[in-house]
Formats: sequence, structure tokens, C-alpha cells
Amino acid sequence: MSFQKVIVDDLDALLTILPPHIREPLYQQPDRSELLEVVLDLGRFPEARYPNQEVTLAPQEVNQADIDYLTSRVGIFSGDNRAGIERTLHRISAIRNREGHIVGLTCRVGRAVFGTVRIIQDLVESGKSVLLLGRPGVGKTTMLREVARVLADDLKKRVIVVDTSNEIAGDGDIPHPAIGHARRMQVPTPTMQHAVMIEAVENHMPQVIIIDEIGTELEAQAARTIAERGVQLIGTAHGNTLENLILNPTLSDLVGGIQTVTLGDEEARRRGTQKSILERKAPPTFQVVVEIQERDKVTIHPDVSEAVDAILRGQFPQAEVRWLDKSGKIRKEKAMPVPLPQETELTPPERPPRLYLFGVNRSRLEDAAKERQIPLEIVSDLKNANLLLTTRNYYRRKPQRIRDAEVSGMPIYVLKSNNLPHIRQCLSTLYPPHTAPITRALKEATEAVTRLVKSGQSIELSPQSAYIRRLQHILARQHNLVSQSLGKEPKRRVVISRKSQD
Repeated sequence: MSFQKVIVDDLDALLTILPPHIREPLYQQPDRSELLEVVLDLGRFPEARYPNQEVTLAPQEVNQADIDYLTSRVGIFSGDNRAGIERTLHRISAIRNREGHIVGLTCRVGRAVFGTVRIIQDLVESGKSVLLLGRPGVGKTTMLREVARVLADDLKKRVIVVDTSNEIAGDGDIPHPAIGHARRMQVPTPTMQHAVMIEAVENHMPQVIIIDEIGTELEAQAARTIAERGVQLIGTAHGNTLENLILNPTLSDLVGGIQTVTLGDEEARRRGTQKSILERKAPPTFQVVVEIQERDKVTIHPDVSEAVDAILRGQFPQAEVRWLDKSGKIRKEKAMPVPLPQETELTPPERPPRLYLFGVNRSRLEDAAKERQIPLEIVSDLKNANLLLTTRNYYRRKPQRIRDAEVSGMPIYVLKSNNLPHIRQCLSTLYPPHTAPITRALKEATEAVTRLVKSGQSIELSPQSAYIRRLQHILARQHNLVSQSLGKEPKRRVVISRKSQD
């Protein structure tokens, strides 16, 4: 038997608040069921936005009377400039000018889609805390609603929804039926979300707390406090992938956080790594992470601890891909790393690389380049680049920019991850030593060693970066000489001398 989702959108309630000359053209549209949002900006034509197109709704520009007509028919705009229509899931978001007057409105259609939770229902019912990730509009909030309903109605659990912008359970004091018998706590202002999360646990004894858009450090701390009290958490956070979350200093605590650990020489050799490495510093708040790729396709990390540890080691984490086929049956397969393009094995291009970055941590790349005194040329337009630099996590998803680069024949260098060792390895491939100041600095150190052997007098080298000084220290040790760094950056330099004869 085929499975079909049931969609409830109460679209008439949204269309009714629009000015008549904007509302009527919408009723003429044949694909209203696909409508995402209606946009009204002062002095511009009103638009209806669909998944694959935008439609102009009226030949005249939006004026202040149109803005006032709509705002008078919705609820009060809260601190995050959002309002709603009572007993619906629709969201009205305002854009204000410097004086605080509303000059733009985004009327987003809210839909209750029954059936979306099936693809992860076993995870939700396991009692583990589950974090949903995905781009805006992919269906995270829609899935949260049904999670609340399934846990409250089917499993008879005590469920509380912390609803910051009334986006999960709709506007007004009575929650939308989409959340079932789950209880809803509204949040006075967005800055109070973390406090209401704690209040929910302390005052109402929930078994499950559902929270949308964890986005601040205080909210991440509140989530950890709730999890430590044995309450199941189902939430969403800003970020498309687990790797995004790890690199977000504000939210990385949700998956255990990261810290820099310095290994001893012997341990670093045993592991085959740099002395400074990244490690997870605590158990994760959420045991399971679900990356929503499309509305009917997800990537699941069933053990966040193992996944984070693997990513920090530059390995491909064990994950599972699930999707619904045309008959509504859930399909599963193990997520496999996409073979890296051959460009990662090639020598660097003859021309100096003009890099287009996609998913690569720019600040880390620039720090590593500065360490080696490499002049980077990073461009913002793919057309001006002669090499695209991305990570394995992004490459295996093949977004449009990467497909464009492949079609044009542009070389692609794929990093295993955004870890500093992999970035350094990338720079070593793209900028061999003979193109950088390393060769000159090592030549200076070699000549100094030769002179020192003959004269016996200490020799002070020219100032260098920390990375080059490290190479000079190694060279000195190889010749059984003593070296030390003196001075302050940027004039810190190495002095080489003979060992004491004491």
C-alpha cells in the first residue's frame, strides 16, 4: 500500500490578510499548494515565491497603505519582528527602517505535514536526544511539530514545546492541533529562550523538551543542563552539517565541543599526527544528529561521539542515508565517502592559484598561509578562479558551485577536513617550498651551520615565522648544534651555537 503525506496549510487564513489587489491574483495561481511566501516591500512590486520561481502579483508598487492593511490584521510583532495569525502556523516577519517603521513584510506559509517523522521515528522513540540540521526551508520545524505529536499522542509522553516565535505551534494562546497533546510554553522575547527552557524542566516535569533554533551560547548551555537531568531533547540548530556545528564555537558544545591538545613527541609519532591536535572535550548534549538534505532524504549520525572523533581525526564518519521512495517505503544505505577528484593527486597549477573557497575555513587557511609566508589570492567569483578549494564533506554532496566547476574543467582540490594539518598539507601541495621563502630561510640556516663549524661562533639568523623557525631548529639538531629563538614577533629569530663542552 502506498503512503501519502497529509498536508494542512489553512492557506485562506493567510490570503485573507492580504490587500485585495494582491490577494486576487494569488487565487488565480494554479499551484497555490506550492506557495512558500508572499513578499511586500515598500516601493517594489509584490511577489509570490514558489520553490522554483517568483511571480509578480500586481502591476503597482507596494505602498504604505498596503503595509498598514496587512499589519492591522495580524498579531503583535514580538522582539524578533515576527507576528502570526491566531490558530494557524503562518508567520509574518517585518523589516523596519531606522525609525522603526515597517517597510517590508514576508508572509511565510506554515504547513502541518503529517508523515514527515516516519523517516526518523525509530530514533525519536528511542529516548535519545536528537538534533536536526539543515538549510532554511528544508523542513526542520515541520518535522519538529510531528515529533511533538507522535511523542505526546502515540507514546503518551509528557512533552513541552518551547516556542520562541510561535513558529512550532502557531500564534495565539491555544496551540495548533499539529502538535497533538504536547504542551506549549511561549517565550516573551528571543533573549529569554534559554531561561524558559530551564523553567520548563524545573516547573513542569517533562519527559521531552522540543526546541527550535538553538543559536546562542546560553541556549547551548541550557540544552546541556536539560540533557544532564535525563530529559530527552529534540531540537534544531543553525548549520547544515555536523562538521558546520563542530566549527561553530558558539554551538560546538552541543556535540561535545572541541579543544586543542598538545601531545608529547612519542605520542605524536605513534599517532602519526602533529603535536597539536583537536579533540572532543566532553560528551555530546545530543546523541544523534540528523542532517536533512531534502524533505524526504536525511543523513543520520547515530553516534555523535564517534562521528565527531572521526571528523577531528580527518576520517569519514560512519553515517546512514535514509530516503522515502515513490511508494513511501523507507530506504537505507551506509553513507560512503565520495572518491576524491584526481586533482588532489596532481602537482599544483603552473599559474599562481586564484582560489575560490567552498566550505573551507578561510581564517584557518589564511593563518596557515601567513605561518609559511605564502601570498594567497582568494577570489569571490568562481569565474575569476583557476582552482576550487573545498572539503570532502561538501564535495560528496555536489552542490551547484562544485558542479559548475567540474563542467568548466576547473581543477578541484578536496581537503579531508578543515583541520589545520590538512590545510597545511594542501598549502604544501599548492605552494611547494621553492615558491615560498622557506627555501631561502633554510639556505641561510645551512650556510650558518657551515660557518659555525669552522669558526665556532654563534650565528644569528634573520627573523622568520614560527613554522620556518621550527624547520631551522630541526636543521640545527641534525648537525648536533644548539638553537634557540630570541626576540618578539615579528622580529623573533633563531640563534645557532655549538653545544657546551661542560
